[in-house]
Amino acid sequence: MRFANALTRLVGIRYPIVQAPMVGVSTPALAAAVSNAGALGSIGIGASSVEQAREMIGATRALTEKPFNVNVFCHREATQDPDREARWIRYLTPFFEAFEAPAPTRLAAAYPSFNDHRPALDMLLEEKPAVVSFHFGLPPVEWIQALQAAGIVTVGCATTPEEAATVEAAGVEAVVAQGSEAGGHRGVFTPEKGDQQMATLPLTRLISAASGIPVIAAGGIMDGQGIQAAIDLGAAGAQLGTAFILTPESAADTAYRQALKSEHSYHTRITRVISGRPARGLASRMHTDIDRPNAPALPDYPIAYAAGKALAAAAKAGNSAAFSAHWAGQGAPLAREMPAGELIESLVQNCRFLSPAR
Repeated sequence: MRFANALTRLVGIRYPIVQAPMVGVSTPALAAAVSNAGALGSIGIGASSVEQAREMIGATRALTEKPFNVNVFCHREATQDPDREARWIRYLTPFFEAFEAPAPTRLAAAYPSFNDHRPALDMLLEEKPAVVSFHFGLPPVEWIQALQAAGIVTVGCATTPEEAATVEAAGVEAVVAQGSEAGGHRGVFTPEKGDQQMATLPLTRLISAASGIPVIAAGGIMDGQGIQAAIDLGAAGAQLGTAFILTPESAADTAYRQALKSEHSYHTRITRVISGRPARGLASRMHTDIDRPNAPALPDYPIAYAAGKALAAAAKAGNSAAFSAHWAGQGAPLAREMPAGELIESLVQNCRFLSPAR
């Protein structure tokens, strides 16, 4: 059976289901399995070098001939502030000391914004993946047009109707409506102005009622019933991330998987202290011990992320996952442990909207 609408026709997929591009969790094997099952698999290259990104695209292409999505980070370039970064290091030092590990002596941005990295654009124009999606904002309109001229479908992420209007006005061909229930980093364009944290259902309905491009609902969607709800609200499809973490194709480690299968999965929270940008994950000591009213000002994203990752690594070396970033959405307790292809089949079987192509 096949469901045909504006999204499936635009991307060339059988089902209007997108696997979220979760950096650190998504793998070429996961993206390929999803795409081979008729949905749209994704890989995230926002934290990768150009060479690493090219290798990931090649590895995915070796496993599937179907369309897949490549996601990039379009955040505002970080500004170094040695004093602010030093204060943040001092604040975190006692937590490093608890694991008998040295705190970093300095922090730096581990990767640039796509918007300021022309070699990344050139690589995508050479590799020509079927889809390129943007997170944290948009690249220059000229870059969007260059990708489209190369035959690449572009997709933007929006957390408000205003951001969605910006995505559409830039000529991007589809928009992800990311509700506050979603796991991982919020796609807020300008987090310094605040995050409205709109929920998936009203956000999807508001954007779909006003948008002239396909809308992909995201946030808390874990099963066929959730996908159906998104379609009923006017979405052309749904993006799921947390639902794929327990698949054998994902890169989630044992501690991550165990936490997601435990009572802990019922407790997710949004915090900025892990990376410098708001993101939802399983509640940890980052949320309870680091994210406190007396905390100093955070360094810019992704400079703050260098400290968060270093603390998580120090704790992990001490056999603790208490500071690990286990990204997960509010539907986390519904996660199922099965191969990605079987998960797509299950999602499809539980969507009543499926009908022969029309």
